[in-house]
Amino acid sequence: MWSDRFIGTRYSPLGRDSTGCDCWGLACIIYREELGITLPEYLGYGSVEEHGEIAALIAGATASPLWLPVSGPALAFDIAVFRRGRLSSHVGIVIRHGVMIHMHNEDRAALADYRSGAWRHRLAGHYRHHSTPVERAVQFISEARS
Repeated sequence: MWSDRFIGTRYSPLGRDSTGCDCWGLACIIYREELGITLPEYLGYGSVEEHGEIAALIAGATASPLWLPVSGPALAFDIAVFRRGRLSSHVGIVIRHGVMIHMHNEDRAALADYRSGAWRHRLAGHYRHHSTPVERAVQFISEARS
């Protein structure tokens, strides 16, 4: 599965490459390496502890024409946005609806089922990059089922 090669990626605040990244950096790496899409880096915060600044960046991004809200089931490569407290300040990359890869506990990239456990009530929404090839996302879903 495509996500296997990203599991275990080390956490690094403000990181944007495979030597270390934060949750958005992981999205940047995956989009670049799997889809050939360069995402904006959204580095308008000084540390990952600045949840207000991160939430403002996420709000601005999800309101931009780059990201389309997903009303149906999420597909591979959609971005899942999560609240930490009252602020939307964490993202994961959907592998298949309900399962994501994300930076786990500011340690390493890991898989998580966000339909249960700690993430269940924190999901703020799914977003799809305007140029994500939907056919490719559907292909990954069928491969995961077989």
